[in-house]
Parts: sequence; structure tokens; C-alpha cells
Amino acid sequence: MRIIIGLTLLVFSLAAEAAQVAVHAVRYWTAPDHIRLVLDTAGPVVHNLFSLDNPNRLVIDLENVRLDSRLSDPTVSNPYLKGLRSGVQNGKDLRLVLDLKQPVRPKSYVLPPSGGYGHRLVFDLFESQGGQPRQPVVTVEQSIKGGLRDVVIAVDAGHGGEDPGALGTRGVKEKDVTLAIARRLADRINREPGMKAVLVRDGDYFIPLRKRMSIARKHHADLFVSIHADAFQDKRARGSSVFTLSRKGASSEAARWLAERENSADLVGGVSLDNKDDVLASVLLDLSQTATIQASNDVAHQVFGELSRVGNTHGSRVQQAGFMVLKAPDIPSLLVETAFISNPDEERKLVDSTHQGRIAGALMNGIRDYFHASPPIDTKLAAMLRGKRQAATGGNYPTESNEPRLGQTEVDPSANGRQGQVTEREKPRFPFDG
Repeated sequence: MRIIIGLTLLVFSLAAEAAQVAVHAVRYWTAPDHIRLVLDTAGPVVHNLFSLDNPNRLVIDLENVRLDSRLSDPTVSNPYLKGLRSGVQNGKDLRLVLDLKQPVRPKSYVLPPSGGYGHRLVFDLFESQGGQPRQPVVTVEQSIKGGLRDVVIAVDAGHGGEDPGALGTRGVKEKDVTLAIARRLADRINREPGMKAVLVRDGDYFIPLRKRMSIARKHHADLFVSIHADAFQDKRARGSSVFTLSRKGASSEAARWLAERENSADLVGGVSLDNKDDVLASVLLDLSQTATIQASNDVAHQVFGELSRVGNTHGSRVQQAGFMVLKAPDIPSLLVETAFISNPDEERKLVDSTHQGRIAGALMNGIRDYFHASPPIDTKLAAMLRGKRQAATGGNYPTESNEPRLGQTEVDPSANGRQGQVTEREKPRFPFDG
């Protein structure tokens, strides 16, 4: 009888152990304002999350889960984590303890299998602090009184963190390529008189799409450039592409902004929408979007022309799409697919530092040409160009109607504002160095 009972208990014990869900890996990324912890699991898990102080700790309890991965210690410079520990609870549950350097505000959620990943349990840990104060509106007049400013370019490296983007045939990750090119472009922008770059992502971490737009707006960006590398099933597909926001995408975004304006602190062209009636808010937003889309198309055509000088282009014109990162109604925005990472030849070029430099140089040339033709009036660049033009004309400043603008390009009217042959006008060139 005792033998039967013992065997029965052993069977139940083995069954319980077999039913445990394994944690295959524990990964984390540190971003400027939060840390993301990801548990890769063999299946769905039930978890409980709570904080402890004196000292600060975050405790994660996982029911019927075992750890099949080694926990790596965070670096000394990590602003949030001191260490990670694990232990067994109730003989079958897993407890993870995060030793913290400061209190955090945690959020957790589960992700089903997708994009080459299995089940994931994700924790985002933010600094524990009160709500952020609303940023004051800075008008053009106030900016001029406070002194001339630099032209600000927000450079966005696509993907990041646990989102690798597209994968090349040799395993090259889009997120790594885009960050390398973004850093090269930012360096060129910062060397350009009157311009300043803001890297939206400057490390291997994930940023939600709308937050990328918010970062650009926070820095009062004059242009948002999102860098990507395309992929397609046909490995013969090749060439770079430039996208701006489609009218359909703009319409859907306008509806969202209008619907949420009561609870939104967002601004459109320096004007808050939260105290406007429906008709006025719609008119203001439409005016802002129309001007932004036109500016986006103008700079996109300059960039597309420059990219065609350094390699193949996919298609013969700037394309329109509803990409989320293009939907800021008050910041001209473009998305650049630098090449097809799925093409073995282009994948090889994308990891070559010299080719990365050529792409960054082409982007810089297009951006410079646009802002030399249409500098924001409250910037150092506008004042510098006015001074050069006045010096060239002996103090007689020519009118806009008869003055060839520095860096201006002529577009074939038959292209209907979307494509055409670009005619150069003694514009400065940026070297395509690495």
C-alpha cells in the first residue's frame, strides 16, 4: 500500500514538473527614460508584480514556471538596475527580484508569438515621478526675442530593442544598420553651420512609434527623418525609396487629433486645439497639415534626387504611404528605405562603413538643399543666408520672385510636383565619405 501511495505521489510530482512553463531567456534594454525587461517563455504565464522599498526592489512572481536561463548582471552604469536574482517559491513557482537604484513605475503585458518570437512577458519600468508639466507654447516672435536658433533635424533610427526589423540573408538586423546610418547623418548635420541633430534613438532599445513623434516635437524639430531598410520575398528587389504621408493617412490622423483634443496637450503649428470649437479646430488642423505635407514633399524630392546619385532607387519618384511616424501634422516628415536588406548584395553594402557614409552624405545634401532654399525665419541659417545674399548684391536684397535661391532645384512641371529631372544650381556638395 505504501509503495502504491509513493508511486502515486511521484507521478503527480512529475506531472506537475512537466506542466511547468520554461523561461528560455531574460533580456533587457535601457532607454533614456525607462528600462524594458523581456522574458521569453515556452507558453503563456500567470504573473504577479509588486514593489518593495528600503531598499528599492521589484518582485515578479510567476506561477508554475522554471528558469532555464542564466541571469546576466547589469552594468555598473545602468541607471535603474543594481542586480537580478531568482528563487523558487512553493516548490514550483519562480520569483525574480530586481534590485533597483531608484523607485520605478512598472507596467507589464504579455505578447503572443509573432515575427519570429515566441511568447513574451514584457515589463516597462519608468522613473517614479508625478505627471509632467505641460510644455509652454513657444511662438516665432518669442523665439526671435530669445535669439536666433539652429534648424533642428530629428533623425529616427527605425526599430530597436526586441524589435530587430527586417533580417538579411546573412543575419544582418535592420535595427543595427539604421542606427549606424542615423549616427553618421547626425554627425554631418551637427557639422553643418546653423543646424543641429536630435537622435530619436541612440542605442539598442525600443521606442513606440507615437513617442518617436513626441520626441521630435519636444525638441521643436523642423524636420523628422526616419531611416529604415526594406525587405521583400523576392531577393532581387533592390534600391532606396523615400516616402511621405499620403492624403488618406493625413485624413485619418486629423480625425484622431480632433477626437482627442479635449484631453491632449499636443500642439499644431504652435496653436493648442483643446479650446477651439469643432469647425475652427478642423480648419487650423487642415491648414497645418497642408503646409506640412507640402514641405515634406519638397524635402523628400531633394533627398530622392541625391540618393539616385549614389545608387539604385526603387521606383522613379517619391512615394506616399500612411506610416505612423509620418503623421505629425506640424513637422515635415519623411521615411527613407535606404536599401533592400533582403537583397544579398545590398545587405553587404549596408554594413560597409563607406557605403553608410555615402547614404548619410546623400541625405545631408538633400536636407541642406531644402533648408538653404526655405530656411525658417527665426534661425541662424536664415540670417546667415540673408547676409550672404545681401553681400552678393551690394546690400540690395533681391525679391523672392526673381532671386535664384541657394540650393534651389528645378523640377520638371510634367512631373506634377512629384518627380522630374533635377537641375543643379551651384549648390554646396557634401562629400560622400565614410
